[in-house]
Amino acid sequence: MKKKLVCKIAIDMAMTVLLLFLMARQITGETAHEWLGAGMFVLWIAHHILNRSWYGHLWKGKYTPVRILQTVINIALLLSMLGLMISGIILSREVFAFLPISGGTALARQIHVPAAFWGFVLMALHLGLHWNMILGMMRKAIGGAETTGKRIVLRLAAAAIAGDGLYAFVKNQLLSYMFLRSPFVFFDFERPQLLFFTEYIAIMGLFIFLAHYASKGVQKLTARKKKTAEY
Repeated sequence: MKKKLVCKIAIDMAMTVLLLFLMARQITGETAHEWLGAGMFVLWIAHHILNRSWYGHLWKGKYTPVRILQTVINIALLLSMLGLMISGIILSREVFAFLPISGGTALARQIHVPAAFWGFVLMALHLGLHWNMILGMMRKAIGGAETTGKRIVLRLAAAAIAGDGLYAFVKNQLLSYMFLRSPFVFFDFERPQLLFFTEYIAIMGLFIFLAHYASKGVQKLTARKKKTAEY
């Protein structure tokens, strides 16, 4: 595997883990949250430097339904992360306190909460669209042929995680935060911390599942239409 690809995968995995911890601000505390956010900012810049060729190809080639889906999610993710980073810098009281920024905290707070939850959902969708590649690398690492039985078990496990993720998504009221129906994020301090992370991993699994199978469905539908048009 090429060093550049390994670097890309490592950065994407680190960003995914960091995002989970960033969603747990009430657990990590404000100071750690800011430093984790600064780390995410650095990784985000590195991610875009390594994937800068994507911008050059935006106006090239044919836009298939799958490519349109990928582009829309990527641009939405870019906008949500920009909003998250900028609002985070304005709200910073420690890491970026040296910057001569005054005012704008009320607006920044209104942007930061929905941008964080949209960013979380969109990053999971982004991962889901590249899940075939991730599965391929996992198969190579593990080795051995994939049997029908293994495939069925894995799909059932994925469906179970997605179902649990849907329950956790509704239970944790993520939709209300995404559309700023609630300006403050409720956190149950009596809930075990491990449960918080398992719920958010399941929510991430839900959107990976949806994006992965939506992409496969669109690809099959496009291939079927193309085959029908050829007759």
